[in-house]
Amino acid sequence: MAATRFAAVLERARGLGRAVGAFTCYDLEGFEAVAGSAEAQGAPAIVLISPSSFAAPGGRRLARAFVAMATEASVDLLVQLDHVSDRDQIERAADAGLDAVMADGSKLDYEQNVEFTRTVAGSLRPRGVAVEAELGRVEGHEDRAGPVASGEMTDPAQAREFAERTGVDCLAVAIGNVHGHYSGTPRLDFDRLEAITGTPPLSLHGASGLPEPALRRAVALGVAKVNVNTELRAAYFGALRANVDATEEGLDLKALGEATVAAVARVVDSKLAAFGWAPEELRRSA
Repeated sequence: MAATRFAAVLERARGLGRAVGAFTCYDLEGFEAVAGSAEAQGAPAIVLISPSSFAAPGGRRLARAFVAMATEASVDLLVQLDHVSDRDQIERAADAGLDAVMADGSKLDYEQNVEFTRTVAGSLRPRGVAVEAELGRVEGHEDRAGPVASGEMTDPAQAREFAERTGVDCLAVAIGNVHGHYSGTPRLDFDRLEAITGTPPLSLHGASGLPEPALRRAVALGVAKVNVNTELRAAYFGALRANVDATEEGLDLKALGEATVAAVARVVDSKLAAFGWAPEELRRSA
């Protein structure tokens, strides 16, 4: 039986041959876009908070607001602090009521990563807070876009050992994926992914820019969580540029906010469909 709600949601999705979409949100408009799309498709979802947002003034208030809003959703809506290596921030995230943290020790050597992750998991999981870790190196920046080349790949044998020694709920893998924009055509190592599958639920970061067939294949091979950020921010800024002139005369912030929510929601809709949650697919499996 899964020890945390986060792990249980991922296990259920994996059992259905689907993946849970994890979407980075920087404000309430982003949250509403994710929540609305997830509810419309009957899909669970994860709202990600970047470490820079959480550390900023008001970051913990934003996190608590996300947690409170998630309880109103008609689907499983979880809140996770993404890519954090600072132990104080990790403890503050647990105190704020978040469902999970992504304890990122990928910049450490292997044994240091094991020890860091095991210590975090030992502290948080008894409190019901799930822990995701990363093995290998997913390059790039979570909050800014730019061309990025892939980093060190996850070793399948090492992944199994890492999972056993740390007891993590979810493992982020590096199979050619990056944060931000891909430098050239993305080439995921699906043979490597297939060899890793069988460890805890796997997480694929850097889904922005990956073609839909690649996402569907990754999910079919056992990826249970897929992170999306850059495409959401691109949709958000695109909506602002397209609508700010039309709403500026009346200083209509509500209309501007609605336009950004709608634009981000369209991206979330398409990703959830690629992860297996399209309404027509749900009808076929009923």
